[in-house]
Amino acid sequence: MEDQYRVPLHIRINRRFLRLVFRGLFRLLGKVELFGMDKIPEHNKYVLAFNHVSLVEIPFIGAFWPTIVEIIGATVVWGRPGVAIVARMWEGIQVKRTEFDREVFRKVNMVIDAGFPLMISPEGTRSHTPGLARGKPGIAYIIDKAKVPVLPVAVVGNTIDFLRQGIRGKRPTIQMFVGDMIYLPPLTGRGVERRNMRQQNTDIIMARIAEMLPESYQGVYSDYEKILAGDPVNFG
Repeated sequence: MEDQYRVPLHIRINRRFLRLVFRGLFRLLGKVELFGMDKIPEHNKYVLAFNHVSLVEIPFIGAFWPTIVEIIGATVVWGRPGVAIVARMWEGIQVKRTEFDREVFRKVNMVIDAGFPLMISPEGTRSHTPGLARGKPGIAYIIDKAKVPVLPVAVVGNTIDFLRQGIRGKRPTIQMFVGDMIYLPPLTGRGVERRNMRQQNTDIIMARIAEMLPESYQGVYSDYEKILAGDPVNFG
């Protein structure tokens, strides 16, 4: 069994090509604004967590991030018409949403050890509307196993309307905000206690993303200040 993560040459070439293509495409369709890029560390041992509204933010972040990121996503994406072409060119780590797969977590550790930042959506899927949905505890599990910090990233203007307006020549604005690195408390306890702590750590990540977003994008994390203060929040 391989114990080192390797990206095939043709995939490395594909990724560089796609980054150039999407940089040009986003700048052609709209106005690109990047904030907090100086907060991105030179080392690559971290998880990049972002808000997932549409198909827009993944190529956007992937194109403008200073280094090539490894993406973890649902297996269905690699079979979706149109999107599958780009997904297969980039490769990445596929995960089935309804299954616990130890092989995925083994690959995650290999990715981090190989010097790739890991890009993941805590929400687990597109929200389709700007408002944040509640994050899934899986990201907290991954982070605890990998022993790495989290870099929160918020994207604004990432609705599918960006493409529609851009094609019409309206030049919409798309923004990326990079927050401060998060060092989550280690998971403790067992059973329900441990599962609850995973969710709490996930909510901390989502709250840190929410604080960089406008109110209309905050969704169920509109009370992010309470979460960051350690106060109870009713998610409904």
